[in-house]
Amino acid sequence: MKNKIKIEKLEKISPRDIWETEPKFSDWLFDNIETLGEKLNMRLTATEREKRAGDFKADIIAEDETGQKVLIENQLSLTNHEHLGKIITYLANLDVKIAIWISSNPRSEHEKVIDWLNEFGPGISFYLVKVETYKLKNILTVIFNVISEPTEEAKIIGEEKKEYAQTDILRKDFWTKLLDKARDKTKLHANVSPNIWNWVGAGAGRAGITYQYVISNKYGGCEIYFDRGKEYADPNINKIRFDKLYRYKDKIERILGEKLSWERLNNARASRIAIYFEDGGLRNKEKWDNLQDKMINAMVRIENVFKEYIQHLK
Repeated sequence: MKNKIKIEKLEKISPRDIWETEPKFSDWLFDNIETLGEKLNMRLTATEREKRAGDFKADIIAEDETGQKVLIENQLSLTNHEHLGKIITYLANLDVKIAIWISSNPRSEHEKVIDWLNEFGPGISFYLVKVETYKLKNILTVIFNVISEPTEEAKIIGEEKKEYAQTDILRKDFWTKLLDKARDKTKLHANVSPNIWNWVGAGAGRAGITYQYVISNKYGGCEIYFDRGKEYADPNINKIRFDKLYRYKDKIERILGEKLSWERLNNARASRIAIYFEDGGLRNKEKWDNLQDKMINAMVRIENVFKEYIQHLK
């Protein structure tokens, strides 16, 4: 008769069944820091317990193999804002480059926070680690599972988002200056506030038609934009309006004294009539003043020529 294999049941237990309090867990982790380090691919050395940061005390301060200081904050419960706030406080007061938040029950919302910090954080690597404890007869096992950590992809995403944020700041600055200058020559956009988008617009007297300034990294311009939404009875209203104005293309351009870009955009809902200036853009700040003057002058002339034609549109 073959011997039967005896399989023992591995029982999951609460970390508090082993450590009644978080300080007791911190004491254990301080003496067994290599267990955490192995999971994070670090050679950690615990150096201080309850490191003071003003009126607060950080659970553990450690060092990695390069001598970088590591903050470890422990929580044997559902993650909360209090511990997140402590971590931020310690980072602001202690010279650490790595922050590790250990919890028995990390919230998904806090996982997103750690991911966000790894994208935008000030040169600090953030880890969210779940601690789990198991019992097999009289043997206790502690397992660390990494929920969130810094990655190259996160860094790339963070850099891209920072680039977008810088572009948003530039656009708002550009529109602030342009709209201030424009108020001296036309009231068309007088009640428009600067934004972070690549355009600012004002109504042209017909629903779905706007006079818009546009800006990109390479050029600036102004346009008449046709975009009556789906709520209108005729889904082709934008093309109908564009085509009606296009009949007067030669006459309009003769009055303006220059060519326009007539963009029907057959594969899109909207259409536009535009003029572009390609001798500067958002990234050429030294050329903003000249570019804005051209855009404002063009907008004044476009409104003067087109307003009568637009009034006669349905």
